[in-house]
Amino acid sequence: MAPSLQHELRQTRPFPSLETEAALSVARTAALLDTEISETLKPHGLTPTQYNVLRILRGAGEEGYCRYEVGDRLVTAVPDVTRLLDRLEAVGLVDRARDPKDRRHVRARITPRGLRVLDELDGVMQELHRRQLGHLGEEGLRSLVDLLAAARERG
Repeated sequence: MAPSLQHELRQTRPFPSLETEAALSVARTAALLDTEISETLKPHGLTPTQYNVLRILRGAGEEGYCRYEVGDRLVTAVPDVTRLLDRLEAVGLVDRARDPKDRRHVRARITPRGLRVLDELDGVMQELHRRQLGHLGEEGLRSLVDLLAAARERG
C-alpha cells in the first residue's frame, strides 16, 4: 500500500477534513506528474503549456484557431495566450494570419516544423504517461478519470 499523504508530507497533525486531504492529494499528484512532464519536454525546448498549445493547434487542422479558442482549450489557463503564441511563432512552431472571413481575428496554425516536433514527442509522452499511471490498470484508470470528472463538475 502506498504511503499516506500525511506521511509523505511528514505532517504530524491529521488533516482538518477528508475533503482537505483529497484536495491536497490531487494537488500533490498533479505537481509530481507535471514535474516529470516538464523534465521530459525540456530537452525539446518546450514547456507543458507550449506543448498543449501545439497539440491544440494540430487538432485544429488547416483552419487553425483564434487566440481565445486556444485559451478556452488549454488544460491549465494562462493569463496571456498572445504572448504564448508569440514565443511559439518566434521559434517557427506556429504561424498566424488574419482570418480571411473576419479580418478582426488572427488565426494561429501549427507549422510543419511544429508537427514534426509533436511527431517526435507523441511516443515519448505516451511512454511517460504509461510509466506515471499504467500501474493503476484499466479499471483503476477509468475510476480515476471518472472521479476527477465528478470533482470538476461540483454540482
